[in-house]
Amino acid sequence: MINAHYVDLSYHSLNKYGEELCGDKVEVIKSENRTIVVLADGLGSGVKANILATLTSKIMITMLDKGATLQDTIDTITNTLPVCQVRKIAYATFTIVDIDKDLNCKIIEFDNPPTFLLRKHRLRTVDKKPIYSSGKKVMVSEFKLQIGDEIIVVSDGVIHAGVGKFLNHGWEWRHVAEYIENQELKSADKLNRRLIEVCHKLYDNKPGDDTTAIAIKIRLPEKIQLLTGPPTDSDLDKDVVETFIKKQGKKIVCGGTAANIVSRELKREIITDIKYLDPKIPPIAKIRGIDLVTEGVLTLKMVYDELKRLNTSCEEPIFNQEDGVSKLLKLLIEDSTHINIHMGHAINPAHQNPNFPSDLSIKVKVVEGIVEELRTMGKIVTLIDTDR
Repeated sequence: MINAHYVDLSYHSLNKYGEELCGDKVEVIKSENRTIVVLADGLGSGVKANILATLTSKIMITMLDKGATLQDTIDTITNTLPVCQVRKIAYATFTIVDIDKDLNCKIIEFDNPPTFLLRKHRLRTVDKKPIYSSGKKVMVSEFKLQIGDEIIVVSDGVIHAGVGKFLNHGWEWRHVAEYIENQELKSADKLNRRLIEVCHKLYDNKPGDDTTAIAIKIRLPEKIQLLTGPPTDSDLDKDVVETFIKKQGKKIVCGGTAANIVSRELKREIITDIKYLDPKIPPIAKIRGIDLVTEGVLTLKMVYDELKRLNTSCEEPIFNQEDGVSKLLKLLIEDSTHINIHMGHAINPAHQNPNFPSDLSIKVKVVEGIVEELRTMGKIVTLIDTDR
């Protein structure tokens, strides 16, 4: 059963220029009943900051997930991690966002920049109450979220972006708030990438501090059904297409054989789309009632490669092209929260050609790779074996 809402979540970090490790650390535990996110910022940068941030985030999210009280969790951190004797500040600061299945939200902040909360793309303020642990003040806010609400958590590298380069005092909190208000974007991933990209530019591509942003958006679930590969037993074709069509959500067919089966069973013509031709990307086609029809393994391999690249990059993907790869990526990344991939295991004779590239010869591996990358992005992906 799918909840009436979906917690769309994305985060990215920039390492301080010259450092191999990031001094910020994000930990996420996400289930149908609860989403917990922790951002810890270790003092300084490099290895020491990374270790302290990792310890802080791991301890906190593990304790909260196992049922520890907020007070006990904070007490454990404040009594465990040392204080810098020179600067008299904690070695790690943190922000926690805890959302339950009914969209009750709790935000806990300790010395990180205040969290941004937006409703209908406008900044909203919530009451904060202090709790104390070992002489340290931690601010706690509790409120109810709604569909469309956005939460953005940042480390101080975001609000310091541009210091000494393009801005005298950095990209101050109020300026970041104004920027976010103007970004009416559908997905948390796009908002997060855009925010980090601005920080990177303000630092002139040489970040002066570890920089992390987390974007959370409460969305209605959006389902996609993707059919690729015919079943091994052709007698199952009719049942496979019926199941695929009856399921809720946008419909995608990848592969010539799969498209022919859908066309035959639905008695609807396949029309090749020649409006946009790219010599590097196979053309798309149209079947009435199907949202996208693409070629199979070549297109899927390009989608897989781009998903891998995006998962190791902060760059914002561009979806303004009309080719099959761009269209499929947009549907998977922007226009979906839940994705069902219906895959058969019939062998395409073309893929057994010894001259065919070996890394394209097994569609199953490509599809499994896509599943893994989409799950890394936070999508709920189900792989359905049509041979069963």
